[in-house]
Amino acid sequence: MSYKLEDFEVLEVIGSGSVICYGTCYKVRNKFSKELFVWKAVDYGNLAEDHKRMLVSEVNLLKSLNHPHIVKYCGKILHKETTTLYIITEWCEGGDLSRVIKDAKENGKFLEEQFIWQMLYQISRAVQVCHSRLRDCTIFHRDIKPSNVFLDCHGNAKLGDFGLARIVTTENDFSKTFVGTPYYMSPELVKGRKYNRKSDIWALGCLVYELCALMPPFNGSTIIELANTIKRGKYKSIPSHYSESIRKIVSFMLSTKHEFRPTIEMILHHPSVVINIKEDKKIGSSNQ
Repeated sequence: MSYKLEDFEVLEVIGSGSVICYGTCYKVRNKFSKELFVWKAVDYGNLAEDHKRMLVSEVNLLKSLNHPHIVKYCGKILHKETTTLYIITEWCEGGDLSRVIKDAKENGKFLEEQFIWQMLYQISRAVQVCHSRLRDCTIFHRDIKPSNVFLDCHGNAKLGDFGLARIVTTENDFSKTFVGTPYYMSPELVKGRKYNRKSDIWALGCLVYELCALMPPFNGSTIIELANTIKRGKYKSIPSHYSESIRKIVSFMLSTKHEFRPTIEMILHHPSVVINIKEDKKIGSSNQ
C-alpha cells in the first residue's frame, strides 16, 4: 500500500531506533482507517554513505521478513523536501520487554517462568528465520535485547529494530564490526573476532537471563571491566525459584566458546523448550 505523510497524525514520540541511523520512533494513527502504526523517521540528508546503505538495508530486510514473531513492515514514505525517510511498521500495544523488566523490578516481583519459556521460544522462531538461508543470504540481527523485543495485544513476542542487522551471502562472510548492546557483547567480540550466528545466540542467552534475574548477567563500571567479566563468563546464578531446566539452557547459550553454544535449531528442539511450550499450549487451549 502507498502512503502519504498527510495520511497520518502523530500521537507521541516513543523512543529511538539504532543510534547509527539516528531514527526517532513515533506512534501514529492513520486518519482514514484509524489503525495505529509506528513511524521510524530518519533524516538521511546528513548521513554518511555507509549509514545510508545501512538504512536501505534495514528497509529491504523488513520487506523480506514476514513472520508472526517479527515486527511487520507496512510501508515507507520518502519525503525529499526534508530528506526524511519514514519506515512504517505495525504498532505493538504490549510495549517491549525492557518495560516488562522495569515494571517487575519496581513491583518487586519476578516474571513467571512459563512467560520466559514463551519468550525464548518465540524469539528463537524469529531468529531462526534470520539465521536460515533467505534468498541466498543469512541475517545476523546483532542487537537482540529487551528493548528490541515487542509484545502484541496477546502478549506474543515480536523481534524488531533491524537497523544494525547484517546480511551475509556466504558462510565465510562474517561481520567484522562490533555493534549493538555492550552488556550483551559475546566473548568473541570482546576479543576482536568476527560476529557470527553464535553471537546472536549469546545475546539471546543474556536476554533470557535478564528476564529471570531482572538484570544483565555481566556488568562493569567501565567498558574494560565489563569486557573482562564477559571473557571470564562468570555470572551470578539466576534466582533459585526458577527450574534447573531454564538454568541449564541459559548456561548452554552463555558458553564462552562459541562452538559450544547451541544453534537456533538446537534451542527450538531442546527437550526443555519442547516440553514447556507444549504445556503452555495446553494451558492456552484449556482457557479458551
